Amino acid sequence: MDLDPLAAGFDPARLERITAHLNSNYIEPGKIAGCQVLVSRLGQPAYFRSLGLMDRDRAKPMADDTIFRIYSMSKPITSVALMTLYEQGHFQLNDPVHRFIPEWRDQKVWVSGDVDAMELTMPESPMTMRHVLSHTAGLTYGATNHPVDKAYRRHGVNRDRSETLRTFIEKLALVPLRYQPGQSWMYSFATDVCGYLVEAISGKPFDQYLQETIFDPLGMGDTSFWVRPEKLPRFAANYQRQPDKSLKLIDDPERSTYLSNPSFFSGGGGLTSTTADYLRFCEMLRRGGELDGARILGPRTIDLMARNHLAGGKDLTQMAIGAFSETAYEGVGFGLGFAMTLDEVDAGSLGEGDYYWGGAASTIFWVDPLEDLVVIFMTQLMPSATFNFRGQLKNIIYSSIVE
Repeated sequence: MDLDPLAAGFDPARLERITAHLNSNYIEPGKIAGCQVLVSRLGQPAYFRSLGLMDRDRAKPMADDTIFRIYSMSKPITSVALMTLYEQGHFQLNDPVHRFIPEWRDQKVWVSGDVDAMELTMPESPMTMRHVLSHTAGLTYGATNHPVDKAYRRHGVNRDRSETLRTFIEKLALVPLRYQPGQSWMYSFATDVCGYLVEAISGKPFDQYLQETIFDPLGMGDTSFWVRPEKLPRFAANYQRQPDKSLKLIDDPERSTYLSNPSFFSGGGGLTSTTADYLRFCEMLRRGGELDGARILGPRTIDLMARNHLAGGKDLTQMAIGAFSETAYEGVGFGLGFAMTLDEVDAGSLGEGDYYWGGAASTIFWVDPLEDLVVIFMTQLMPSATFNFRGQLKNIIYSSIVE
C-alpha cells in the first residue's frame, strides 16, 4: 500500500502519534495483543500500521493481511445489500415488514407483566423496512431480564451457527415486540432480520447475494462467514479482558467455529474480513456507491442511508432503550445501517457528519464525507466498550489534518 500523508493533507509527524499512542498505552502494557490502523483521505492512504501480535500464544506478529472477526461491522454491509433491492424497486422504506414475513402480521407489543403473564397490545403502526434498518423495530437482543427477553430465551431466539435465517424468523414470530415500532431505538437482532429479507426478496441465499452483489464486484476476496483452510494462518486470535485486566483467549483460531461454513448467515455479526477488504467497502461508500467501475448503490441512496432516521430528528439520548450498543448516545443519530455524528459539541468529538459503526471485538470504522476521510481500526478484544479507541483516534487523526 502506497502511503502519502502529505498528498492526503496530513502532517506526517502528527499522524504518527497513532503509533506511539497505541504502542505505549495498549500493546506494551498488554491491554491488547495487537491491532491494525488505516487512515485514508481524498482516496489516498496516509497511514497503515500492523502493531503487536495477531496470536499471542503462538507469538505470531500482526500481519498486514490478518483476518479479523468483524462482528457488528457486518451490519453496514447487510444494510447496503438490502438497499440494493430498494434501488431495484422491491420495497419502500415505509412498507410493512409483514409484506415479506407474513407470520409477523399479528405480532403484538409488550405493555406490562412478566413472561408468563404479559399484557400485550396491537402495534399503533406496523413495523416497517425503515424500522429494521434503523433498530427502531421493537426487537431486542434477548440478553436482559426483561420479560420480552425472557420470551426470546424461552423460544430459543438466537444466532446459533446451526440455525437458519428461516428458523430464526419463525422463532421471532413467537415473541412480542419490546416497544411500539418507531417510538424508541434499541440495538437488536434487526440487522439479522435484514439478512433474511435479502433472501426473501432476492430469492437467493444471503451469503450468495453478498458474494455476487458486494464482495465480488468490490474485490473483497477475504470477506466471508467462515475462514477457509488455506487462510487459517492469517486468522487472528480473539481475547477477552478479565476483571484483573489480563487477557483470556476466548477463540483459538485453530479451533474456532469460524473454520466451518455455518448454516446461519448472521448479517448482524457473522462476517470475517481484513482491513484491506473493509477499506474497499468504505471507499465505495465515500465515493457515493462506486469503486473502480463497480457501482453498488447510487450516491443519493448512500446520502439517504447516512441521514438521521430517528423520529423527529432526535438523537440517541432521547430515543435509546438500554446501554448496550457500539456507540455513545450524545449528539449521535442513526440512519439505515449506520450511526452518525449530528453535533460535535453535543457529542464532544470531532467529525460532524461522519457515519460509522463498530464490532464486539473492538473493531471500528468511520467515513467522513466532509473530510473525504476513511478510518479503520482492527483488533480482537471483547467487550468492545473496554476502551474508547474511536474517541482517542479521532483526537489524533483530525488534529493531524492541516489542509
